[in-house]
Amino acid sequence: MKSLTLREPRLATLVLSLVASTVVLAGCQKAAPPASQMQAMPVMTATVSNSAVPTGETYVSTVKSRRSATMQPQVDGNLTRILVKSGDAVKAGQLLMTIDPLKQIATVEQQRGSEFQAKAAADYAKIEENRQRQLFEAGVISRDAYDQAVQSLGNTSGAYNAAVQGTKTQQQQLAYYQIRAPFAGIVGDIPVHQGDYVSPTTLLTTVDEPTDLEAYIYVPTERSRDIRNGLPVDILDTAGNLITHSTIDFVSPQVDNGLQSVLAKAPIPASTHIRTGQIVNARVIYSTKQMPTVPVLAVTRVGGQSFLYVAQPKGNGFVAHQTAVGLGDVLGNSYPVLSGLNPGDKVILSGIQFLQEGVPVQPLSPPPGPPQS
Repeated sequence: MKSLTLREPRLATLVLSLVASTVVLAGCQKAAPPASQMQAMPVMTATVSNSAVPTGETYVSTVKSRRSATMQPQVDGNLTRILVKSGDAVKAGQLLMTIDPLKQIATVEQQRGSEFQAKAAADYAKIEENRQRQLFEAGVISRDAYDQAVQSLGNTSGAYNAAVQGTKTQQQQLAYYQIRAPFAGIVGDIPVHQGDYVSPTTLLTTVDEPTDLEAYIYVPTERSRDIRNGLPVDILDTAGNLITHSTIDFVSPQVDNGLQSVLAKAPIPASTHIRTGQIVNARVIYSTKQMPTVPVLAVTRVGGQSFLYVAQPKGNGFVAHQTAVGLGDVLGNSYPVLSGLNPGDKVILSGIQFLQEGVPVQPLSPPPGPPQS
């Protein structure tokens, strides 16, 4: 019984401690404040408004020079020298290649020999005509004999003149053995080699003037009624980046039967770094239309569908609302919006990776900056 008596104070103390702890916990629970609401995240927004958006179509086109020459020989022979290489800039009249001229030189010398013979015959006929005329005037010979001398002089003189012209022709033919640039430009590919035998059907090289370029645009026949001179054209690279602006200055009156398209041309300024034969994209602007635009960075894509976040009013603030939109082709740093937005909507531009549907946001206006192209 004594042992039980000794434990009673300890048991009482333990019970009192448990009761005190329970009271303290209960007091703490009553003193804890209620959970606070989620704070609104500051985001940059832009109010949607309509702007003039060009509408058109993009076609693959080829850049060509207005002055482009295909160099082919006018004579047969072996190439003895090639004085340029592909990509060289040449001046008008500059010597590009030479063809072995020895055979033609021999022909010129032979023609000169014939010219000398004809001259000798013509000189003798002139002397003979002068002698026969004196004899005829003296009454020694008949009129018929003198007429024969006059005819011989005419024949030999004509033969001599023909020989002179033949020599000039052969000398001019000798110039064809030198291939010269027809104008200042850039040398293209050279598929031949020194020593090759060439003929008038052989392609030697090309010379293109790099400062007078134009884009050859083949427009489908269904658009033939819309294409006309003066339409704006954006010349783009294969990645869609703008190279330069231009306008249509030629529309073919005929349809290309093979391509079933109409050829249109647009000049390319000399300041661009485009080369002859380069493939570019030509976006022909047929008209402009008022529609909303959004920056490219505001758009996200999920499963091929385009979305953006709009700051939607809710209560006394705003929440992020994910909206599916239909977009046109990118124009500079913006997309034209075909569907899903209305003028006045506040499109969220920043912090998009942290947003979810219904998250509270605090719209802020973006700082002023340079206009988007």
